[in-house]
Amino acid sequence: MTRYILAIDQGTTSSRAILFDEKGTRVGQSQQEFPQIFPHDGWVEHDPEDIWSSTLSVCQSVLKDTGIDAQAIATIGITNQRETTILWDIETGKPVYNAIVWQDRRTSEFCQSLSEQGLGDKVQEKTGLLIDPYFSATKIRWVLDNVEGAKEKAQAGRLAFGTVDSFLLWRLTNGKSYKTDATNAARTMAFNIHTQEWDSELIEILGIGDVLFPEVMDCSADFGVIDSSWLGAEIPVNGIAGDQQAALVGQACFTPGMVKSTYGTGCFLILNTGDKPIRSEHKLLTTVGYRLDGKVTYALEGSIFVAGAAIQWLRDGLKLFSDAKETQSLAKKALNDDSVYLVPAFTGLGAPYWDPDARGAMIGLTRDTSVEDIVSAGLRSVCYQTRDLVGAMAQDGATFSSLRVDGGMVINDVMVQFLSDLLEITVERPCVTETTALGAAFLAGLHVGLFKSLDDVSTLWQADKSFEPSMEKGTGDKLYQGWQKAVDRVRTKN
Repeated sequence: MTRYILAIDQGTTSSRAILFDEKGTRVGQSQQEFPQIFPHDGWVEHDPEDIWSSTLSVCQSVLKDTGIDAQAIATIGITNQRETTILWDIETGKPVYNAIVWQDRRTSEFCQSLSEQGLGDKVQEKTGLLIDPYFSATKIRWVLDNVEGAKEKAQAGRLAFGTVDSFLLWRLTNGKSYKTDATNAARTMAFNIHTQEWDSELIEILGIGDVLFPEVMDCSADFGVIDSSWLGAEIPVNGIAGDQQAALVGQACFTPGMVKSTYGTGCFLILNTGDKPIRSEHKLLTTVGYRLDGKVTYALEGSIFVAGAAIQWLRDGLKLFSDAKETQSLAKKALNDDSVYLVPAFTGLGAPYWDPDARGAMIGLTRDTSVEDIVSAGLRSVCYQTRDLVGAMAQDGATFSSLRVDGGMVINDVMVQFLSDLLEITVERPCVTETTALGAAFLAGLHVGLFKSLDDVSTLWQADKSFEPSMEKGTGDKLYQGWQKAVDRVRTKN
């Protein structure tokens, strides 16, 4: 009997469930969007019950649509939007507040005060991260300070913190398993990436010591067994990784020097640095790439807050088109796409600027600027931001001749070709572009023996298409200089 892997991919704008067979081939998929909540400027929230219900719904739907019995699922892998913070009462199981999303900037003043106290070096040394509202720990503090009853629940030992993976695991196992993996823990600003433990000193400094923290596991491990009431069978969860690290695994970037970039709601460029963490001097993040059999593989990461979200805004906010698939044909018709720049700093600028108070702008508009030009500028903004990250990595000493890309945006040939032109390197798109879910499946499958080793996984990776630079020499540099001028217009700090 064929055995399957169910990958749960809980993202920022939607939840997905994908079924893979023993060869990593996708055999079924279900996806469901859920509401985004914007209470104030720079605030982004999700209702945790929407996260839970949409996740459960897509898992049930993919089984129904494919006709595959739950008994045939050998294991489950979970991958998730990282840094998003949920706090819930372990006695009632109910969240005390909405999930505060990774994009949220409400703790920028608190982060500024931490920096002014001279804590930046300590935080970077221990966690590999920069002090920024992006990460989970200051979100926890905000809930304690601002949600009625939260502090009292924490003091009573009832308030559990979790990134989305922990919350889903806790719900799926009916409260029997309260765990996370090393990649998600590494994004909280409360986890020491060298000792691989929650850092009591940082937790004390941040004032979140009364909150419960999940047990930290390898990415491929025994996380628990989901209750049979949810899908019709007890199924073990054996793989968990934050979405970008899962994509690193899904792209089979297992050799130091290999690099991938994922284009979803945001964009994340991750370079495998092997068993040695590299401290960035150019505002990149040092993080855990994956941890297997107790051995840590480190990575260097650049984070862009808005990539696909810019296209979503052009679709839903400006209503320039009705389906993201239209962007390719629209961009091909653009006439003035060398003069219009969209800087999508809707929730601040990520790496290498780390400017939480910057806001978006569209620059270079004239009377003959068209919808096509604006759409092209939206697509190109993602490529310009990628070049920002590649430049920062180069300054940190990293060199690479090719880039593996994935995520929903990379089905757009126009965007990927421009990316290759702008970076002047080969860009490889895999046959399976949703490598985040595939990485979660690989991690789960490794634990139960469906895949024997990372070498075994590597043989399953296949390129769909390679893009080579074709732009006239110097043109990309000129366009990028225009981007840098546009970014300078929106920055609030240098």
